[in-house]
Amino acid sequence: MKFFEDQSEIDAEAVIVDPQPYIVTFTSSEGGNVEAALRNASALLADEAEPASGAAGLIAKARGDYRRLLAALYGEGYYGGAVSIRIGGKEAASLAPDTNLPDPVDVTIAVTAGPLFRFGDVSIVNQAPPTADPYDQVDLPVLRGFGAGEIARSAVILRAEQLALRAWRQQGYAKARIVSRDVVADHATNTVAATITVDPGRLAAFGPVRVTGTARMNPDFVAQQTGLAVGQEYDPDDIERAQKRLDRLEVFRAARLEAAESIGSDGLLPYELIVEELPGRRFGAGATFSTVDGLGLEGYHLWRNLFGQAERLRLDARVASIAWPIDTAQFDYFIGGTFTKPGFYHPDVDLVASISAERTIYPKYTETSAGGRIGLSWFFSDELTFEGGASFEVARFDDTFGTRDFQTAGLYAGVVYDGRDSSVDPTEGWYASANVEPFFDLLGGNPGGRLVVEGRTYFGFGENDPFVLAGRLKAGAVVGPALVDIPPDKLFFAGGGGSVRGYAFKSIGVDDGMGNVTGGRYLLEASLEARAKVTEDIGVVGFLDGGYVAADTFPGLEDLRLGAGLGIRYYTGLGPLRLDVAVPLNRKAGDPDYAIYAGIGQAF
Repeated sequence: MKFFEDQSEIDAEAVIVDPQPYIVTFTSSEGGNVEAALRNASALLADEAEPASGAAGLIAKARGDYRRLLAALYGEGYYGGAVSIRIGGKEAASLAPDTNLPDPVDVTIAVTAGPLFRFGDVSIVNQAPPTADPYDQVDLPVLRGFGAGEIARSAVILRAEQLALRAWRQQGYAKARIVSRDVVADHATNTVAATITVDPGRLAAFGPVRVTGTARMNPDFVAQQTGLAVGQEYDPDDIERAQKRLDRLEVFRAARLEAAESIGSDGLLPYELIVEELPGRRFGAGATFSTVDGLGLEGYHLWRNLFGQAERLRLDARVASIAWPIDTAQFDYFIGGTFTKPGFYHPDVDLVASISAERTIYPKYTETSAGGRIGLSWFFSDELTFEGGASFEVARFDDTFGTRDFQTAGLYAGVVYDGRDSSVDPTEGWYASANVEPFFDLLGGNPGGRLVVEGRTYFGFGENDPFVLAGRLKAGAVVGPALVDIPPDKLFFAGGGGSVRGYAFKSIGVDDGMGNVTGGRYLLEASLEARAKVTEDIGVVGFLDGGYVAADTFPGLEDLRLGAGLGIRYYTGLGPLRLDVAVPLNRKAGDPDYAIYAGIGQAF
């Protein structure tokens, strides 16, 4: 209870708006896509389940629907349509906001589309000249529906404007703009005449980049990482690539490039880069589970921006093969650290150095090792990445050949092409990688080399690709001394979640005929998956994996190991949650009866 209040305040607080429920009846002279567009445009239909804010709110929503429905008709090429919206039998445009309405009230929407209009005379004044540079070429508007005889959809006119501007900007005219848009509908001939006039402005080059919002980052380094050099001809593709370089630093919550209002008298267009930094530290944890390999737990600690230039230090630790009953002697251990220095001589080149130590018990051998590597990663384009460097490892292996020690020094080089539309749930495109690793065993004096190539491809079917056929092929070869003189981690094994499902991780190798299995010189793997979405969130997968490992020559198909199974996917914003059940089709002694795999993202 309140005392001594102003009476006007009490009266204002006492105003309560009663909800106004309503029931909509919708009719249209055209069906199919036209009716669907009209229904999607109507706020009355979209909000029918929720009462309006009184009669005034309902009338205001109806009056807004006149404009939205006419815009939907223009979007489909109908410029002579009529829209009637009646509330309680009366046209909504004529009702006063304080009209008393029944509860609920009937609302009828009737749309007459009228004749379909097509383009007559269309032109773009000051259209950009053709260019021989394939990276600057833009589709002509006529190829995207802006031509005589085409359906005169309003969206086609807007797209033609965008294409006209993009064509100029790709050739360095950063401030190209639409001066006028003249659109006239002739109801006698059911045609639309459209003239778009473009002002290209002046040719521009990039000016200096001014950075604001940095707290711990070096602003000069941030500007350098954009790769936008003063005097470089303006290109919108360079702006897009600069944005991706900034995102790759992983130190900003937000980073936005804004061009100056106008081009300077020197022809330079300055930019302002507004950034917001992320916290300097990040922690993470994860888990994996397989009925064959047991439970795995892992975690990491990441330091961002150690010295003001986005340097990253990440420490990782992992414990795996946690089975029941618990036996710590069978656990796998890993600890390591990775240091990354972005912008090493070039915005697209990173220096990466790592060290690690591990004890891992594989089905066919046990590895106890420590090592490190240092190299460069070059992000040549959005799809293409190169890497190369040097490595060193000290290791002890226990396997069929006994206990052996190795000290290997080597080089590595690799290339990855990733043309997929998604890395966690691809539906189209392809992926290819190749890695070569020459090495030398300092203890045994034996040189060797390892080559691995892999390709993946995806084919989506139907609207929004609810059905996807995916394939994977991987091959590898090792050259060097006899198998006994090559470290097992350089040889090839197959089996496991990323290889041939249904078999234990790295359990498929070379059988010497006496029950002993070692790694091989040659590897060949293939996988085929059929993926189907049952609902928007749930999907099912059927898959077949195959692979074999050879000692010196490829064996016959009778030695091919096959695994098959079914999986379920639950689609989330981070990617699909994966659960696969696989069985070995040509099981041998020691192989499991089945295997279950869980993870995030598609299997490949």
